[in-house]
Amino acid sequence: MQPHHHKVFIITGSSRGIGRATAEQLAADGARVVISSRTQEACDVVAEGIRSNGGDALPLACHIGKSDQLQSLVETTLEHYGRLDGLVCNAASNPVYGPMQQLEQQAFDIIMHNNIWSQIELCRMAAPHLQQQQGSIVLISSVAGLSGQKMLGAYAISKAGEMQLARNLALEYGPLGVRVNAVAPGLIRTDFSQALLADEKQVAYLERSLPAGRVGNPEDIAGVIGFLLSPAAAYVTGQTIVADGGMTIAQSL
Repeated sequence: MQPHHHKVFIITGSSRGIGRATAEQLAADGARVVISSRTQEACDVVAEGIRSNGGDALPLACHIGKSDQLQSLVETTLEHYGRLDGLVCNAASNPVYGPMQQLEQQAFDIIMHNNIWSQIELCRMAAPHLQQQQGSIVLISSVAGLSGQKMLGAYAISKAGEMQLARNLALEYGPLGVRVNAVAPGLIRTDFSQALLADEKQVAYLERSLPAGRVGNPEDIAGVIGFLLSPAAAYVTGQTIVADGGMTIAQSL
């Protein structure tokens, strides 16, 4: 039997990048997936692609920064599928690129609200339904939260916070039978990292220094997420899996 046969998963930020690759892999493994991003049109495109390949997908627009839309995301999923087995909190915001000396409070508030508070809210809404299926939550963090950052400071703080959130919620939700983990991707070829990948010379240098020898693809992270959602990870909770091609252990000299 396929590892995720008939299970229902919500994946936020799944109209592109890591979220989309995750939804497509889960659907290929027999899951029913809820495609979610800010615009309905973008969700529809991904869902139609999954359906055309024989999968089952429900496209639901949702802005993660709006509580009523998060509630609607969970409620509509339950109305449509009748259950919820897993939640992947992938959507994130990063409206600024620059030193923290220049960071404005409004930008900081957006980052912390969308990347931390919205995850807390969505997990809280989903938890009672995940409990019924002994389900699992995966938060998508980043290696940016594991080291000092000159230009991504506030974003990195939020991503470090997500790792701690996984630990906190794993303790809270453990008695419910719900596991919570995080994944910290390295540099992945997505629209989100387009600015970092624009300098081809810098990318070539980075790839020479990476033990894996290449920048990651969304599918690389989707596989890790699929593992954490599966019975194979039944004894893994409160952890952050770093999937960075060896970036954090590579020698700099």
